[in-house]
Amino acid sequence: MTQPARLGDVSFWYADIGLPARRPALAGDAECDVCIIGAGYTGLWSAYYLKQADPSLSIIVVEKEFAGFGASGRNGGWLSGGFAWSHEKYLKGSSEAAVRAMVQAMNGTVDEVIRVAGAEGIEADILRTDEIMVATTPAQLARAEAEVAHRRHWGEVRAHLIGAGQSKSRVDIPGTLGAMLVEGVARVQPAKLVRGLASVVERMGVRIVEETAVTSFASGEVLTDKGRIAARTILRCTEGFTATLPGLKREWLPMNSAQIATEPLGQDIWDRIGWQGHEILGDFANAYCYCQRTREGRITVGARGVPYRFGSAIDENGTPDAETVRRLTAILHRHFPAAKGARIDHAWCGVLGVPRDWCATVGFDPVTRIGWAGGYVGVGVSTSNLSGRTLCDLVIGGETALTRLPWVNRAPRKWEAEPLRWLGVHGMYALYAAADRAEASGGPPSRLAKLGNRLTGR
Repeated sequence: MTQPARLGDVSFWYADIGLPARRPALAGDAECDVCIIGAGYTGLWSAYYLKQADPSLSIIVVEKEFAGFGASGRNGGWLSGGFAWSHEKYLKGSSEAAVRAMVQAMNGTVDEVIRVAGAEGIEADILRTDEIMVATTPAQLARAEAEVAHRRHWGEVRAHLIGAGQSKSRVDIPGTLGAMLVEGVARVQPAKLVRGLASVVERMGVRIVEETAVTSFASGEVLTDKGRIAARTILRCTEGFTATLPGLKREWLPMNSAQIATEPLGQDIWDRIGWQGHEILGDFANAYCYCQRTREGRITVGARGVPYRFGSAIDENGTPDAETVRRLTAILHRHFPAAKGARIDHAWCGVLGVPRDWCATVGFDPVTRIGWAGGYVGVGVSTSNLSGRTLCDLVIGGETALTRLPWVNRAPRKWEAEPLRWLGVHGMYALYAAADRAEASGGPPSRLAKLGNRLTGR
């Protein structure tokens, strides 16, 4: 395996455009109407919609590193509007109509993000396309068929099952037996999107302070290493980094995901692969992957590496381990053999937030006036937009269609103390890997994957 030319440094997406100049840190005590902790997609979308709803609001966004340092600037660039969680879990305490409304609200985030980007002049390599999830074993094909039927049952009529020929005519992945095709998605350059959004909210009058670490927060105040912020409303928008805040280590588990990016590929390679529609692409393996064809003709491949670090530890500036890079390169070569000779230009990783029931949530306590959103489990590019709009409605007050959605004010139980959560998560992924090995010989869907899901409540 060729060693990547660059490791970490936050992500390839920042290597593509350059790391931003840092904004000033908080300079002593301050006060505002709304203090938002975290300058990623969720925090910035919340600020954007709050300012639109009430331009008189004074808003401060507090960020430990720089705006877009976390998953917002490291993800796979899938603007999918996908519903990646259990419909049945949301149905408890809700209704089928409410869950279907949430599915439609999620699907609508793709158009909304693209609308705002166009209106505000955010250039983020956004390209409308389709999503293709390929199946390369009979067990994967069975999962694809079940997934399409499940989605269509819940009103997601944009999901279709396509045959091997149609799938390979789009992207020629060896061994393809069929695929799930989802219409109405988009590919984005995630760091461009988050940096553009940060600039937009600043123009609207939002103050972003960087290199300022929150040490604690409670109703009415946020304490940082640079001073105290008095605020009537506080929004916690820290997603995968939530576990780094005092008292929240077991709230959402920081799940690690990693990616590689090839050098730009020549036309002769693309002629063999196809992929002319720049579809966002994944597979139905239990330990699934996610890929995109970038603006300049690279392939990015993402998957779980070391899925979780003991004690909810966070990566060091996006630097992955050698074994993770090896696994990602193996996926690249298996799905795209024409790219076997390509140089790996960059490898990086980051964390995403996982609640104990693997279902995203957004909420607001009208007494303490503290709100939160996250637990996206890997579909944050689109979900964060819906979070921002929902948090805005909750803060402004009054019941709306968004505040009635079944993910509002859900409170899943906390993760177990160590070493149980480390053992559980690593056990789950070991079972996934064993299931994929068992299915590779052509057998039925392995029960080992279901056992892994039960182990962690997925």
